[in-house]
Parts: sequence; structure tokens; C-alpha cells
Amino acid sequence: MLVTRRRVRIETERMTLRAPQHGDFRTWTTLRERSAGFLKPWEPTWSPDHLSRKSFTNRVYWAQRSIAGGTAVPLFLIRREDQMLLGAITLDNIRRGPAQAGTLGYWIGEPHARQGYMREAIEALVHHAFTGLDLSRIEAACLAENAASRGVLERCGFKYEGVAQSYLQINGRWRNHVLYANLRADRRGRVAPG
Repeated sequence: MLVTRRRVRIETERMTLRAPQHGDFRTWTTLRERSAGFLKPWEPTWSPDHLSRKSFTNRVYWAQRSIAGGTAVPLFLIRREDQMLLGAITLDNIRRGPAQAGTLGYWIGEPHARQGYMREAIEALVHHAFTGLDLSRIEAACLAENAASRGVLERCGFKYEGVAQSYLQINGRWRNHVLYANLRADRRGRVAPG
């Protein structure tokens, strides 16, 4: 794992997790476009310029500023064998001081779903958050009906904590989300609501 003030690179069994780069524009746009029907039910409404070069350039600059400032770690999932972009994962809203916490978000392109890539990425980024960033708590939220997302969080050691009413606007509507957390020193037993 390479970590500097301006750069984060995490190696997993099959992938390199690294910050987005300007040269990723076409592969990112193609993957997002091809996966739109798969992703849109779970994401905030895409802006009209979501897939534009300007929007992507802004994402790259935001990622650079966030990593340098220690406020977020936005990473692309790059399969090492063919340098294919698979999706993205972000540790955002990093809070220091008494909280030592961050919020996890992620997406995977439809052709790469349910192949264990996101589990590999989540486990690697959580390990980095606990050991490299000295965080104590990683939070994640998803729609209750998103069985795939709930399953990967639970397999990665996240535990169910409750429901947040009108947590995020997803696909144009305020939606309740189930909340999960992974703690560095977790002694809780229950994984899901009983």
C-alpha cells in the first residue's frame, strides 16, 4: 500500500485501488453509461452533465483536493490483469478528533457485479482506514431493499445499527436507509435486525 499526502494506492488480490485520473474519462463514462439502468435505482439523480468531460474533470480535482486535505479517499477499482475500470469506492466525510470516523460509499459496473470485487475493495479500504488513517468507525448506508449492498456490507464485518428516515434523495425521492457500521474494536454480536 502506497500512501502519501497526495496519493493513495492500495493493492488487493486482484485490483489496484487508486484515485481517478484525467485519462480515465472515457472508460468511466462508458462503464457508467452501460450500467445506468443497474445503478440509477440506488443513486442520487444524475445531473444533466453527469457523463460530461467537465463533470469528470471536476471529480478528479475534487479527489485530489480531498486526499490532500484528508477529508475523503475516493478510489477507482482497477483490475490488475487488464487495467479494466470496475467501479469506485469512497471513504468520505472523514471526521477527526473524538469521532475518528468516515462514511463509505461505492458502486460497481453491472458487468462486474457479484464477482467479489466490491467485497475485496471494501475490506482493503476499511483496513486502510483503521491502520493507515487511524479511524475508529466506518459508517455505510443503503436502501433496505438493496440486498446485494446489505449482503456485501455484512460479509465485510459491518453490523446493522438502525434506520435513518429520509436519509438521501435517491433517484429523485427522499428515501429511508438502513445504517451499518464497522468498528475497529467491535465486540457487538448481531449482524442484522432480528
